[in-house]
Amino acid sequence: MSVFTSMQINASGLTLERLKMDTISTNIANVKTTRTEEGGPYRRKEVLFEENLVNEKNRISGKNEKSSQGVKVVGIEDNEEGLKIVYDPEHPDANEDGYVNMPNVNMVDEMIALINAQRTYEANITALNTSKSILKKALEISKG
Repeated sequence: MSVFTSMQINASGLTLERLKMDTISTNIANVKTTRTEEGGPYRRKEVLFEENLVNEKNRISGKNEKSSQGVKVVGIEDNEEGLKIVYDPEHPDANEDGYVNMPNVNMVDEMIALINAQRTYEANITALNTSKSILKKALEISKG
């Protein structure tokens, strides 16, 4: 593990959390969208990610080992959970019985996810700043 690996891991976490916050913002903005370009109501989006493992040669043993380089986004997926059906005969997208298919976005769940992503983002910033401080102190020590 190099000196900068922890910074790369934190940077990947920052990128992921930023994408999550953007996706949550899109979900909140479309909480009442009943008509999309694809047809039908908006479907909640979710960010899919996984650990980013790479093969590295161990400097001591000389063997190839997998090491973590943080996280990587593997996609953004539509949530296929059931849509909400609301009775609103005045709505332009209501069917002949007066029911409208509404997006499967729950504002409370989105706000909880947004707060969680924000706190994780802040934790990554704190860890990144700590890594920078450690490197700065190491440089000061090496000056003598």
